[in-house]
Amino acid sequence: MSSSPEMWMEEALRLAAKAQAAGEVPVGAVLVRDGSILGRGWNQVVGTNDPTAHAEIIALREAAASLGNYRLTGCELYVSLEPCAMCAGAMVHARIGKLVIGADDPKAGAAGSVIDVFGSALANHRVAVERGVLASRCMETLQAFFREKRP
Repeated sequence: MSSSPEMWMEEALRLAAKAQAAGEVPVGAVLVRDGSILGRGWNQVVGTNDPTAHAEIIALREAAASLGNYRLTGCELYVSLEPCAMCAGAMVHARIGKLVIGADDPKAGAAGSVIDVFGSALANHRVAVERGVLASRCMETLQAFFREKRP
């Protein structure tokens, strides 16, 4: 199966639309290894009353359950918005190989926008980071959601 970062980010945006339809901040995440999706997630914090129910955490949990291992070496995580510190820490702990980000998050981004969890010399694992895949579409999805919520 031929794949590209844009193709996987398109899937993350489809998942973000599920979050938006449920009244959640529209963020989607797809965890991929060897061209196959192992985990999918979208924000579900409000609906589940779970502060950890971010798209990335849900995708990590699904992938770990499907593999029977919390270590997700060789995996790539595509997420429509730069992860927060909680999600970035979980990615380090899971040994994700690469993170691909759509839009930067200048308010809470932990991949360099506010803090850089992945660039810390103290981290026990390095996650490669690629930014800006379908960035304008990812940002517009978020901006449209907040325009509607906060007229």
